Amino acid sequence: MSDSNFIEALRWTAEAKEKLQNIPFFVRAQARARIEQLAREAGQEIVTADLVEQARLEFGQ
Repeated sequence: MSDSNFIEALRWTAEAKEKLQNIPFFVRAQARARIEQLAREAGQEIVTADLVEQARLEFGQ
């Protein structure tokens, strides 16, 4: 696999992980992927609770 195909794993704060657990299990994987995409677009290496909340508001939940 080339470096361009490698997606670096992001770190999550404990608070962000807790908020992620509040998302229904059947959409959690999709939500996690979208939250991590938002973090990367913002140039962040760590997913914070604020970012999870921002994503929640953006997704209309």
